[in-house]
Amino acid sequence: MATAKNVLFIMLDQLRWDYLSCYGHPHLKTPNIDRLAEQGVRFNRAYVQAPICGASRMSVLTGRYVNSNGATWNKVPLPVGQPTMGDHLRKTGMSCWLVGKTHMEADVEGMERLGLKRGTVIGDRVAECGFDVFERDDGLRPEGPDGLYDEGGAKAYNDYLRSKGYDGDNPWHDYANSAIDDDGNVLSGWFLENSNKPANIAEPDSETPYMTRRGMDFMAQAQDPWCLHLSLIKPHWPYLAPEPYASMYGPQDFLPVVRTQEEYDTAHPVLKTLMTAPVGKAFSRDEARAAVLPGYMGLIKQIDDQMGVLFKWMEDTGRMTDTLIVLTSDHGDFLGDHWLGEKQFFYDSSVRVPLIVYDPSPEADATRGTTSDALVELIDLVPTFVDVAGGEPADHVLEGYSLLPILHGQTTEQPRDVVICEYDFAGTPIRARLGVDVTDARAFMAANKRWKLIHFEGGFRPMLFDLENDPDEMTDLGESPAHEAVIAEMYGHLHVWFRRCHQRITQSRTQLEEMGRGTRKGVTLGVYSEDEANPELVCKYVGRRAKPWQDIVSPAS
Repeated sequence: MATAKNVLFIMLDQLRWDYLSCYGHPHLKTPNIDRLAEQGVRFNRAYVQAPICGASRMSVLTGRYVNSNGATWNKVPLPVGQPTMGDHLRKTGMSCWLVGKTHMEADVEGMERLGLKRGTVIGDRVAECGFDVFERDDGLRPEGPDGLYDEGGAKAYNDYLRSKGYDGDNPWHDYANSAIDDDGNVLSGWFLENSNKPANIAEPDSETPYMTRRGMDFMAQAQDPWCLHLSLIKPHWPYLAPEPYASMYGPQDFLPVVRTQEEYDTAHPVLKTLMTAPVGKAFSRDEARAAVLPGYMGLIKQIDDQMGVLFKWMEDTGRMTDTLIVLTSDHGDFLGDHWLGEKQFFYDSSVRVPLIVYDPSPEADATRGTTSDALVELIDLVPTFVDVAGGEPADHVLEGYSLLPILHGQTTEQPRDVVICEYDFAGTPIRARLGVDVTDARAFMAANKRWKLIHFEGGFRPMLFDLENDPDEMTDLGESPAHEAVIAEMYGHLHVWFRRCHQRITQSRTQLEEMGRGTRKGVTLGVYSEDEANPELVCKYVGRRAKPWQDIVSPAS
């Protein structure tokens, strides 16, 4: 095999870590993704940096924690000036392209302040999270009384659907993400009860095959070296799969729900607020899970089949021999576990994600087909890609660590004590229900291989889970006197992380070290006399003559 010179970064949306057969799902078979894991390394402890799409992705695409990059929620702009994956890779000579979703919101005000305009190369890159766009599709085009959720969402895909005969003002909704009854009435995918019905669309025209083909379209014409972010919207809701996938799974294939009545009755106040929110209440109903799971699992099976198509095409075109492939997810999905739906909390079913990395380089031969228990964060991906491109990761900007040393068998761990995840719910109804100020609507997770600490601002007590003896995270030890020392230790890790966030991104370590060696520009602070000074430093000061100022300035008349 050749050394990797290109990068294919595949991100799925809302895929749980345990819903692939290579991660242990007993009924959902994913042989194509499994085969990628057999050729690479499967990471067992990979964590996202936020349990929500936009914030998670901005951390991934900047290589920086939420606390550092400032994009705290969906629709919160990534501030102008935050370096991105594309910025780092282009310095190495590698182009950086997008096919699919970013969930990035442009900092329009910041762009206007700096005179950056759409339609220019730099303006478009700043507005598109540093990417050159082959096709962006954030995949969501719902519409309500206040208009479209995302004006640009699924635009090109809708045009494609219309070209195939799917009529209407929004075929994304009416066909790709809805079912139909015998009378031709649209059964919207936004209603969970319809999730076990087949989407009213031919399978090749559904979202996952369409976007996978667009990824191959890009690679067919790309000039080396390149990085492609192929970002698929599924299995994110609406949870409707087309046939034959809609009918593949039933109750006999479901994983048991992870929850107890005691957990609900004794829940932490913040957690209880999430449990009793509309999404939590919906997924607490058995009929909701029974409707959603066939669609969710069917969408994952479709993804795996499309990965098979993609990888076969890459083999046939020689791309498997020169392309590093990463497959992961931006977060998971509770699916009713812990009395929750969606993903907005720190249980592993939300913040732990699958991560498979295939490196064709001979240096990776020793680790093929292995698993890693290293504590990995998705902010590790940008430094990894820079490393592949032959660059030096900017460690004063990037807060993750390259995975190549693990892939190449040089080490088994990353240089971190804990993984960090952040949840800023200032712009959500949860904040109002809790009655906390915007500045206090924040929570943080610090976890190692044994313990998971969750800290809340706003005066709430912490939560603590013993991941070794309680892997399902059913028993909250946050009030346990016997675990006060553990809580203090984990708070120590969290405090260290807070103090080490990279806010200074304009000066490298080397530049700071050079500054510390002093200047040769005549600054002599602390020097008492000429005799004590470095002659080289003060050479411009000595042996000079000047007139008294009185001889220069005329006396007042």
